[in-house]
Amino acid sequence: MTRLPQFFSGTSLPHIDLEICVDSVESAIAANAGGADRVELCSALREGGITPSIGLISTVRNEISCDLFVLIRPRAGDFVYSNHELAVMQEDLRVAKEIGANGVVIGLLTNEGRVDVEPTSALIDVARPMQVTFHRAFDVATDLDRAFEEVIATGADRLLTSGGEPSALNGIQIIAKLQAAAAGRIQIMPGASIRLSNAREIVERTGVREIHTSLGAKVASAANHSGAHVRIGADADEFSRYLVFEDDVRSLRKMLDAIHIQPDHS
Repeated sequence: MTRLPQFFSGTSLPHIDLEICVDSVESAIAANAGGADRVELCSALREGGITPSIGLISTVRNEISCDLFVLIRPRAGDFVYSNHELAVMQEDLRVAKEIGANGVVIGLLTNEGRVDVEPTSALIDVARPMQVTFHRAFDVATDLDRAFEEVIATGADRLLTSGGEPSALNGIQIIAKLQAAAAGRIQIMPGASIRLSNAREIVERTGVREIHTSLGAKVASAANHSGAHVRIGADADEFSRYLVFEDDVRSLRKMLDAIHIQPDHS
């Protein structure tokens, strides 16, 4: 088994930013109250997330004090966008900025699975002075080493990644490699299936200063009428939803704040 580098030894870690992915006002409020440093606001999380409505962005901005990042993704599916879709993304960026978002989250690829550097850079220019995260479109690129340098070339501030694997824990070795290669050029933020049970291991074994998670829990709908045999969407479940709970966020925040690494004497 490959031995990963020991990034810290015998001292507390510096503050680790906690980003919570949410798709509702209730979840955003819970994340903020639980100690999240920022929320990533999306809609349709069951489809991987798309751009939230103006009303949702505005209401969340008015309800939380932590940083607000907005996903800019005009549709589900691949990350190869037409000129019309790029125009939609530019307008969504302007709206997010006007409402008071602190950052946005984007990701564009070419037909061949490379980072689409030029249009991504153009979107980043529109987004400034907001921060910009390049999202997990990176994880489906055909060559992660090449894609990493291409993401940096776009001017993005951070990269959200699972290391090209279904979960951040599975991709931990690649995440550690990216963290070392970043060398201050970009922030690396692991995401995908991070929970209280594995967050410590991911942080300790990679040296990252940020993590991303939804912490969402499936809850039953408040609706008490019948008709559960009807599905409005292809994969929809109209009688349940996912919510973030303040206590879950607080527990993860407390654990991150308490991480220590014991000296490696081997």
